[in-house]
Amino acid sequence: MRVFLSTDMEGTAGVVDWSQCRGPGPEYEYYRGQLQAEVNAAIDGAMAAGGTEFLVNDSHSTMQNLRPDELHGRASYLSGKHKPLYMMEGLDDSYDAAFFVSYHGSAGSTGSVLHHTYNPRAIAEVRLNGTITGEAGINALVALAHGVPVVLISGDRITIDEAQPFCPDIESVVIKDSISHNAARSVHPELARELIHDGARRALARLTDIRPPSISLPAELTVRFHSRAFAELACALRNVERREDKVVALRNDDPLELYRTFIATVLLSRGVSE
Repeated sequence: MRVFLSTDMEGTAGVVDWSQCRGPGPEYEYYRGQLQAEVNAAIDGAMAAGGTEFLVNDSHSTMQNLRPDELHGRASYLSGKHKPLYMMEGLDDSYDAAFFVSYHGSAGSTGSVLHHTYNPRAIAEVRLNGTITGEAGINALVALAHGVPVVLISGDRITIDEAQPFCPDIESVVIKDSISHNAARSVHPELARELIHDGARRALARLTDIRPPSISLPAELTVRFHSRAFAELACALRNVERREDKVVALRNDDPLELYRTFIATVLLSRGVSE
């Protein structure tokens, strides 16, 4: 059984500040170790339910946060920036399940700790078919394209609530409850790992009952930017139309192409001054 893991970092137990998840520095070094432990817990739980092959896509910041020789299950490790499919690079229809580990809430969910959607400098909110979504919902487009069910997500409660409209059968692991953008009450790291392990095991144990993402096609991503300059630039792409001064809509009946267009808008926004 092949399992794809896309891992962020803001959803890790104890993480509430950018200094904890962006290096260099002792805080970052400590919390990257906590992230590594949570990823390994997911792999261990999957192995307990029959998982045999794993690919871990390191999707946070520099995308080189994990130590590949310390990954359990002899997992393959996909790292480095400029992946064409970004957080979902490496997923194809040969995989049986996808895990989202240490995910966070969207730019539109002001109560989630360290909330943002891909580029916090540019993106104020994203809606998928009219519903506010974070990176989990957007990334589920790629899983849908390949017919792969997203079976596990870990993070704060808001992150999980945002994922469920698009992945209604997902096994949810609440690691923390957010208080504000920079405060949260997290479970103990040992308990976090136990919860993730058990969630991964349960998810694969009921894999036959979990459907691929539930996203109606053609799908539409509505992106609200902080600045009209970002919206203007996005309109240079195909299948993008202006809706408001700072809002564009991306629409496609192919979920993979829709995701690719969204990633193109993200990459363009990183090079634009407000």
